[in-house]
Amino acid sequence: MSSSYERIFNLPLGPQHPALKEPVLLDLKVEGEHVVDVALDVSYNHRGMEKAAEYRTYVQDLYLIERICGICNIAHTLSFCQCVEGLHGKEIPERAKYLRVIAEELERIQSHLLWLGVAAHEIGFDTFFMYIWLDREISLDLMEEFAGNRITTSYNAIGGVKRDMTPEVANKMKKGMDKLEERVKFYKKVVLSERTVMKRTMGIGILRRDAAIQLNAVGPTLRASGVDMDARADDPYAAHSLVPFKVVTNEGCDAFSRIIVRLDETLESINMIRYCIEKLPSGPLLQRLPRRVPAGDFLTRVEAPRGELVHFLRADGSDKPYRYKVKTPTFSNLAPLREMLRSKGKYVVNVADVPVILASIDPCFSCTSRTEVVKS
Repeated sequence: MSSSYERIFNLPLGPQHPALKEPVLLDLKVEGEHVVDVALDVSYNHRGMEKAAEYRTYVQDLYLIERICGICNIAHTLSFCQCVEGLHGKEIPERAKYLRVIAEELERIQSHLLWLGVAAHEIGFDTFFMYIWLDREISLDLMEEFAGNRITTSYNAIGGVKRDMTPEVANKMKKGMDKLEERVKFYKKVVLSERTVMKRTMGIGILRRDAAIQLNAVGPTLRASGVDMDARADDPYAAHSLVPFKVVTNEGCDAFSRIIVRLDETLESINMIRYCIEKLPSGPLLQRLPRRVPAGDFLTRVEAPRGELVHFLRADGSDKPYRYKVKTPTFSNLAPLREMLRSKGKYVVNVADVPVILASIDPCFSCTSRTEVVKS
């Protein structure tokens, strides 16, 4: 008879695999079909963004920073601009604050719909995936009308925003929000009744509330474990202190709960955009600021679609950053991911569940692979 230890063997998933959208290695320890532990390697996509920022001016960095993650480009440039504006000690115009919220929430809508489609694909529900991505085009078309581009928008500027919202675009935005609300409510109805979704996600990828807090989970991953935490409410920025919204939570602590949280967040974002359009103040779009940034340190956090995004700037008084550091939501959710992938008691993680659990945190490894570990 072999010991239990001898029955456990390594099963590498990645770095290239049909279930993975980006290169990552999940070194699974399995006993039969059950996953008992996992080691992660996310080092395949390092692009040197932070170091590159030190050799470019703040204006040039604005376009570099938004390429940390295309899907979350608004969140990244918003963080960057707030760091620079914070060191200048200047407030941006009120109209620009509202327009930043519109752009941010429109990005959250398209990001959550992209994720929902990918999640449907991972559980083998490709019809659902195709319908969702078809309707996601509504949000992308609106982003193009509003910001000038569908994905990499170049919308935020140091001191404000680059484009105004015309009455014509505002009317299109309202009609688009009505259509998206109808479709997202339909998707929620499907998720709550479709056996394919429930069988593949309920009780899968368990992350208890205490573990979520202890392991510093963020975003929908954290809120789906029943923790009411959102940077927009806890540390308001832009116009979030003036725009009402509900922080969406769910007590399910599994992959299914993460679907529901993102669907409800999408509905909240739709209402926030409507409110901003109705209450949009008049005035300028931009506060002109000097190209040289006063020496000092500044840290800012925003609620990106995947969760809390932290940017840190150290300036030396020149027109280039002395140091720039970014902590992305995916990085914060990697330790919780390991917890989700471990079989615990009656909650068994099968190898076939791994892609679903991985997708449930909405990972972005290209923006995560920047961390350097130094051992003394």
